[in-house]
Amino acid sequence: MTFEDILNSVKQALEQAPERKFSESVDIAINLKNVDMSKPENRVDEEIILPNGLGKSIRIAVFAKGDIAQRATSAGAEMILDPEEIENLGDDKTKARELANNVDFFISEVAYMPSIAKALGPILGPRGKMPEPLTPDKNIENIVNKAKNAIRVRSKDRLSFHLPIGRRDMEAEALAQNIESVISRIEHKMVSGKQNIKSIYVKTTMGPVVKVI
Repeated sequence: MTFEDILNSVKQALEQAPERKFSESVDIAINLKNVDMSKPENRVDEEIILPNGLGKSIRIAVFAKGDIAQRATSAGAEMILDPEEIENLGDDKTKARELANNVDFFISEVAYMPSIAKALGPILGPRGKMPEPLTPDKNIENIVNKAKNAIRVRSKDRLSFHLPIGRRDMEAEALAQNIESVISRIEHKMVSGKQNIKSIYVKTTMGPVVKVI
């Protein structure tokens, strides 16, 4: 499979999809084979940087105070969460679920991670949204900028899973590059590389399915 093969599949998916009155997402479905997904080490749980982003604003929230909070805001984080509110969020499940559903990516100063795991782990964990720890050797600006183009790919115990790779109004080449990056990362994760990939399909939200592999 070459980049041109991926590009042709993307173009076909875009051309065949009827025009809609809203901005559709472009998604891919990945089907694996010959992998025992009952073993956690074989499951896919990867943060992947898309070279062209998702074509939409990524909502980033940061658990931080003082200088870190100010720098996170300047870097483009949409929400700063006061660490003193972690316990209250844990007690208010409705508010915590609303937060988890409305935020794409969480970051936290490392000192608050144990409290977050205890209070919010049951809600953020299953959604694959536990915060990225901000350790002293990391730069908050770099993490925020990276998060703007990152997606979380989680197979759980399934051989088939879906993920977004962009929006319909993006260029076909940009979408194809994003797909290529995902495929490369999945191949490196699998024990037998590309031999563990059964098939991959691409489609817009309401468009027809087109086979990539």
